[in-house]
Parts: sequence; C-alpha cells; structure tokens
Amino acid sequence: MDHFLYKNGVLHAEDVAVPEIAAAVGTPFYVYSTATLTRHYQVFEDALKGMPHVICYAMKANSNMAVLRLMAGLGAGMDVVSGGEFRRAIAAGVPGEKIVFSGVGKTREEMRLALENGIRQFNVESEPEMRVLSEVAQSMGVRAPIAIRVNPDVDAKTHAKIATGRSENKFGIPISRAREVYAEAAALPGIDVVGIDVHIGSQLVDLEPYRAAFTLVAELTRALRSDGHDIRRLDLGGGLGIPYQQNSNQAPPLPFDYGEVIRSTVGDLGCEIEIEPGRLIAGNAGILVSSVIYRKNGEGRDFLILDAAMNDLIRPAMYDAWHDIVPVTEPAAGVVPAEIDIVGPVCESGDTFAKARPMPPVAEGEMVAFRSAGAYGAVMSSEYNSRPMIPEVLVSGDQFAVVRARPTYEEMIERDTVPEWITENRG
Repeated sequence: MDHFLYKNGVLHAEDVAVPEIAAAVGTPFYVYSTATLTRHYQVFEDALKGMPHVICYAMKANSNMAVLRLMAGLGAGMDVVSGGEFRRAIAAGVPGEKIVFSGVGKTREEMRLALENGIRQFNVESEPEMRVLSEVAQSMGVRAPIAIRVNPDVDAKTHAKIATGRSENKFGIPISRAREVYAEAAALPGIDVVGIDVHIGSQLVDLEPYRAAFTLVAELTRALRSDGHDIRRLDLGGGLGIPYQQNSNQAPPLPFDYGEVIRSTVGDLGCEIEIEPGRLIAGNAGILVSSVIYRKNGEGRDFLILDAAMNDLIRPAMYDAWHDIVPVTEPAAGVVPAEIDIVGPVCESGDTFAKARPMPPVAEGEMVAFRSAGAYGAVMSSEYNSRPMIPEVLVSGDQFAVVRARPTYEEMIERDTVPEWITENRG
C-alpha cells in the first residue's frame, strides 16, 4: 500500500497534488510519503511482536536525512555499509548502540569511527577483516562486538546482481567453515562474539529461501553454543521484495508471513532478532516525477522522451528493472493504451526505462510518475552528462518540503578545481 492516488483526476502524494510540487521545484524530482514510510516500518514491528527484536533500517535504500530522522523517531536502528552512512546515521540522531555495520570492505578508519561511537555490532565478512578489527579494537582498549556473516549457499531466486547468499557471491564465509572461524574469533583479544549474521539477497518474492537459510542458522546456533559460544543475537538481514508491477499476479509475501518464518525456524532459540529491511520500507514510499520533452515517431516504434534519465533512476538500465509509469493526469475512462518506448535524454542507448510499454496518450509538456521509486533511486543517482542531481521532496498530509535541493549548474561546476599549471601553460 502507498499514498500516491488520483484525486479529482490528478495524482496526489498524500494530500498534495503532484503538479503543485512540480510548480515549486521543477521536474524531474523524487517525492516521498511520510505516511507510507511510517506504515511500512510499523508492519515489521507488528510482524515481530512478542519476540525480542531490533529493526535496523537498511539506509543504503534511501539515505536522505529527513527519511533517516523519520525512521529514528519511529525507533529504528540503522544498518550501514560505509563510514559515510555511519556518519549520516549518527547525524540523524541514531545512537551507536542501535547501528549495525555491514559490508565486505570496512577500513581501519571506519572501524575506529564505529568503535568510538559505541557500535552495536560489526557484521564481519572474512577472517582478514576480523583480525584487523581485533587489532584496531585492542589498540583502543576495547572489544568489538561481532556477528560473523555466514554464506549458506541458498539460491534466493532473485536477480543475479542482488543475490548474496550463493557460494560464488563475495559475501560472508562458507557456513561449512563457520565453527572454525568462530573458534578463531573467540581467541582474538579485541573481539566479542555476540551472534550470527546471514543475508541471502534483495527483492525476494518467495519465503522458502528464507526458511532454508534460517533453518541452517538455527542448526549453526546450536552447534556454536555446544562449542561454548554465547550466541545471543541473530541478524537475519533483509531483502523482502515489493510489488513493482501493480497488475502482476505475483505478489511478494507480507512481512507478517516473513515474521512467521522467523518464529518457526529460530523463534525457540531465545535470541534477539535483528532484521534490516530497506526496500520494503522505502520502495513504495516514493515516486519519480518527470515531464515529457518530446513524442518521437520512429520506424516501427514510437518514443516518449522524458526529462528524467538513467542518471536519475538507474535501476532499469542496470537491472532491467520494471517500474510502473503512469500519467500524472488521470486518463479518461475507456482510453485505449498504445505501446511506446519510454526513454531519457542521456546519450546512451541504455537510457531506456521501458520498451513497448502500453501507455495512455501523454502529450509533450505533461508529466508521468514512476511508481516504487523510493528505494535505490536517488541514492544511486549521479551527475552523468553534467546533469544536476534532482530534488527530493517529503510530504506529510497537505504539507511538503524540499529535503534535498537541486544544485545550480554553477555549484556543480565549481566543485571542480583546475590546477595552476594548466592556467600557466595556456596560450
């Protein structure tokens, strides 16, 4: 469910008409719904009710400071994957003891930053990382709390570029070697083993891979406890999918059903459960709004050329991802859609959002909205082709605010510096 609906023939974000926002900030822009973000966080709280748990929002999905402040106010912890994300989480008011640090390439500087701020735990991905972390912690006179990420070799049945739980993926240690790695961890002076971490991928639409992975984690928990380890937390990752295609027959599982899988597989172990949802919280809480520059008639196909491009929303180019694209002005009843390619202005053939997409007539100057664009949209954007980053807007009821402004061309250009020797040698 989201809060982007037609009212009186015009698409609204909660109670704000999308054209009203466009008049204020220009297109293209992202807009997020406070009500949807709040609701999606709450459904995870409800799904885990009765179990000790911490919901750490995976901020790589959408790390806008206004979104983070909203999540922090709801009680969320944060899952971070870089020192920059850690700093954002702290700036958003999330205490270190509610931040989990994931990622395969943590540096000594990032480790030190997290330890200085009382990190809840590091999700350790390899033995070399674990040894370096022990050295850093020992040099600071502390012990680093860790969960070791195990790779269960479970097929998440998702896109290859967002699968993380197979043996060929770069993430975690093979679960078959977990007991020996935990034994080494227990012997390291700067390490405090607190739990197990597993994450098998993103945009999962089937609960069975979760069940298989969590069952293996339960078995490992019992084995590690028999080895003398105090396993008191289970970090089960995130990855639950969202319905990108509203009219599809394949609806992703609900958080409640996901919670029931957790209860049935690891609920009897007495562990605190950590989950790290990102896409399901933010994905359907945002849309990308763009204007039509031209309608172009080609040979055998027509094109709708937008002012948004792959640098603004890279998911279709990178993953062949589907986003529902709808007119901001509600089509009249009985209008027959016609197939059209929807593209951006960037000088790449890959700057294509949809091919042969059935669309009602949309004229030059009119606007369209990309649904389900709140996750992995703005955070993955760039200034390719020297296109300024587009604004982000947050709505709450009948209010809206710009939460990241579009830079001017001058601001974008002035970030570059020209060395004196180029100027000196000119002419």
